[in-house]
Amino acid sequence: MTVIRTGLSALLLLGAWAGVGTGPAAAAPETASAAEPQLSPGLLAAMQRDLGLGAEQAEARLAAEKTATAVERKARRAAGPAYGGSWFDVKTAELTVALTDARKADAVRSTGARVTLVSHSARHLDSVKRQIDGLKAPAGVSSWHVDPKANRIVVNVVASERRDNDVQAFLDRARAAGPIAVEETTEAPTPFAAGTVGGDPYYTGNVRCSIGFSVHGGFVTAGHCGRAGAAVRGWDGSHIGTFQGSSFPGDDYAWVSVGSGWWTVPVVLGWGTVPDQLVRGSAEAPIGASVCRSGSTTHWHCGSVLAKNETVNYSQGAVHQMTKTSVCAEPGDSGGSFISGDQAQGVTSGGWGNCNGGGQTWHQPVNEILGRYGLRLHTA
Repeated sequence: MTVIRTGLSALLLLGAWAGVGTGPAAAAPETASAAEPQLSPGLLAAMQRDLGLGAEQAEARLAAEKTATAVERKARRAAGPAYGGSWFDVKTAELTVALTDARKADAVRSTGARVTLVSHSARHLDSVKRQIDGLKAPAGVSSWHVDPKANRIVVNVVASERRDNDVQAFLDRARAAGPIAVEETTEAPTPFAAGTVGGDPYYTGNVRCSIGFSVHGGFVTAGHCGRAGAAVRGWDGSHIGTFQGSSFPGDDYAWVSVGSGWWTVPVVLGWGTVPDQLVRGSAEAPIGASVCRSGSTTHWHCGSVLAKNETVNYSQGAVHQMTKTSVCAEPGDSGGSFISGDQAQGVTSGGWGNCNGGGQTWHQPVNEILGRYGLRLHTA
């Protein structure tokens, strides 16, 4: 089901709201811009929860950090080439500035900063880091950064890989570049973007659709959701990939490549109604069999297979070889997963009705999509 109409309505509504209160009559008094912005209650609550602070402590820390931010710019100018970096000291609630030249200390202190003397300037440490950036790091090296407090490049390695030959060789090359310190971490970092999960939303242009099934290299979905070459964003707004192939009408299928920290997962979301479902294959269920659908608008709903190889005549043109079901769906569910047990069935195309009053929905069989593009279903 396409959501172009819904998306345009939302944009029009947003535009209408944006126009409310504009013009001279709605202008705020000039004194309002000079007022101190109020602290977000949500931010203060999060600081209290995550940093173990009281309400007054959270407000005081924010004020001190704001002051330190302003001081840092002045202190850096006063230090000149002797600047070795700076950091906010939680205990003193002040900015500390590292200097390589004691003669600059008074000028830096006059800005409101504390001073400590070090051997290496920030410029030198940045140069060392650039050299290390040019090295090929093994998996056991998780990260590295300039640490002004240590006056070194801190290289983080996974503790279990500390003695690995490749890790040791990397550290030797890093030491040749300049001063480093090695710290251990428990695990290697991984991207926090989510895997592509059946039923999850994605966005292209002003359209929201749903992921069908993960395949090796991407996922399959409905063709009417986007044309080949269109960029795709995930539920968090980050770039997932690009439509590599798309057909609509005639057919209603497409596939999207996955990258930018996203990966494929053989799972269909249960949305809390049922446990998330593993996908183990794509054996086609017979007419009369139960089938369930997962989508980003109406989540998880079930019904029965009513017919196969049905031609559906949409206003945009006929679509062939569709499977008709008694499962309801609504705009935004397009492209989402139809699954029977642990077997992938197809991607949601269109239908009639809704999930309040009932209706029927058609899906494009997944095996046809896999065969058309030479894709391999990602299975558990």
